[in-house]
Amino acid sequence: MEYRELLAESIGALTLNKMRTALATLGIVIGIGAVIALVSLGQAGQKAVSDQIQSLGSNLLTVLPGAQRSGAVRGAAGGGTSLTIADANAITSSPQITTVQNVSPEISRREQVTAGRNNTNTQVIGVVDVYDDVRNMTMAEGTFITKRDVDSLAKVAVIGPQVATDLFGDGIDPVGQSIRINKIAFRVAGVPVSKGGSGFFNQDDMVFIPISTAQQQVFGVDYVSDISVEAKSSDVMTEAENQIGTLLLQRHRISDPAQADFQILSQQDILGAATQVTGTFSALLSGIAAISLLVGGIGIMNIMLVTVTERTREIGLRKALGAKKQTVITQFLTESVILTVMGGMFGMFLGIALSFVIAKIINLPFVLSLSSIVLAIVVSGGIGILFGWYPAQKAAGLSPIEALRYE
Repeated sequence: MEYRELLAESIGALTLNKMRTALATLGIVIGIGAVIALVSLGQAGQKAVSDQIQSLGSNLLTVLPGAQRSGAVRGAAGGGTSLTIADANAITSSPQITTVQNVSPEISRREQVTAGRNNTNTQVIGVVDVYDDVRNMTMAEGTFITKRDVDSLAKVAVIGPQVATDLFGDGIDPVGQSIRINKIAFRVAGVPVSKGGSGFFNQDDMVFIPISTAQQQVFGVDYVSDISVEAKSSDVMTEAENQIGTLLLQRHRISDPAQADFQILSQQDILGAATQVTGTFSALLSGIAAISLLVGGIGIMNIMLVTVTERTREIGLRKALGAKKQTVITQFLTESVILTVMGGMFGMFLGIALSFVIAKIINLPFVLSLSSIVLAIVVSGGIGILFGWYPAQKAAGLSPIEALRYE
């Protein structure tokens, strides 16, 4: 039997019962669509996290305090109080630090911020005047915190676009307006350009105030949450990390680096950790979606077994007229592969559409992986062969005489 004739006959057999064919391919459509959509959304999430971390600043090192201890109990890393403004000043002025351009100590906590009858719970960060340079921040309205504000314990605040919307609504200029943080009144000095994000990564949902005001009047602490350090170039990041580490070990009188009460992270360290988390989550979701492919394959096998039963007399007649076993196997495998490839094609379009719509709804970049599409189509064809083999073998193994007698 020629391949064209075989293909035409297979399509003709499938179109005899259109509803059954549609139901058989539905599981493959859903499985392929789910895999493509979840892989695409996983990659979009990774890209969004990467873009947000990179937007925090270039050539950035973050010095974090070590874990806080209570007796023999060790808390989470970064929860200690071992870093101070004096440490940041030492990094700035020390002659042994030659690779650093800007140093920005920070203290942050979540606080309730109010303006009139409106309020929001947001991240309040005490900063110095170089914070906007270190973090690549551009002002949309007004000005950022100045050195004079820090020196004079000024009660001024720079509020993120999301905070401005939450407190004052759309279309209202918040500059010059008054807000209250921990019952202390602050004048809004400016609003930065939106950087986007969500949850803990939402850089638009933050309030910045002078670090001196934050420490002495709002939070009542003498330590800092972290110290952001901008290296002079990406080529000296490792050298800068080593220089800062050596200086802080000397200042904290620690001889063994393994006992350091601080840690230094680069943007690549943070990005690598975040990418690993999002990658694992994406792989888990894709694995769950792949289960539906298995279910769809079993559905194809069941439909093909029913088809074999219904066409028993036809198979017997073919074999009685001289059809070879290989021809019968090829016939049924072709039908099975056509079903799965059709389902794969429809699933591909469904997956692309779903990933686009969901990405727009949850404000993620639309990322389409060509490799996942090709893999999905190849897998769908493989499923057709895998789950169509047994029904094809069963059909080819029928005895012509017994098949012709079948009622």
